[in-house]
Amino acid sequence: MTQNKILIGLAALLLLGMMSVFTVTQTEKALKFRLGEIVKSDYTPGLHFKWPFINNVKKFDARIQTMDSKPERFLTAEKKNVIVDSFVKWRIGNVATFYTVVAGDIDQANLRLDQIIKDAFRGEFGKRNIKQLVSTDRQAIREILINKSKFIAANLGMEIIDVQVMRIDLPPEVSNSVYRRMEAERERVAREFRSEGAEAAERIRADADRQRVVMLANAFRDAEKLRGEGDAISADIYAKAYGADTEFFTFYRSLNAYKTTFSNSSMIVLDPDSDFFQYFKKQK
Repeated sequence: MTQNKILIGLAALLLLGMMSVFTVTQTEKALKFRLGEIVKSDYTPGLHFKWPFINNVKKFDARIQTMDSKPERFLTAEKKNVIVDSFVKWRIGNVATFYTVVAGDIDQANLRLDQIIKDAFRGEFGKRNIKQLVSTDRQAIREILINKSKFIAANLGMEIIDVQVMRIDLPPEVSNSVYRRMEAERERVAREFRSEGAEAAERIRADADRQRVVMLANAFRDAEKLRGEGDAISADIYAKAYGADTEFFTFYRSLNAYKTTFSNSSMIVLDPDSDFFQYFKKQK
């Protein structure tokens, strides 16, 4: 009987000892309460002690959280709507404040933070036009949003790590108008290129035609010159040959005339006493 009491006492002491300690890991933040009142929040990772039944401990995820907002419409400086898709990286900063303001609920914290970020977006986008938002001011907007939101988020016990804009799109009706303007501009540029190309083609074609006419004229000139020189040489050779033996040259020319005439026609009507037949009459 006594032994049983001792075992029960040891078990009670062991249970009491287990209820008196708790651990905090690297990925956690802890709050210690005394009868519902927060008494300590700055726990480092490791083993810690509490009074059983008097103190209780709540633990919260200390890792970086991601709030992925739904795409939201904002007005730019020129009063045009843009659709912004963004996300925020945050973690618990002051765990006591976090528990007091949002009851330690991550979803509730995301909801409150989403409203803060949207208000900051609305203020910054209203100062800039679409070109600035899309091309030049993305990094500046990011830094301003982080600086603006971190002070407000600190009141919720949250620490802002990063704010990023994933996409900035135009609404479908605006996108169609922009695409039509872009298409018209590209078509105008294409027409200019085609016009310049046609002008260059005509210029090249005219120059080629001019060069062709000049080349043909030069070739005709050279051909006529060579033909004239050849005719002069031929006439000179004929003249020299005729002067060397007039009788033979006359006879040779008559033979060629006979050959040409008789090969083209089988009937000739001529006076037999004409000079054409003078060599038919001569017999030596």
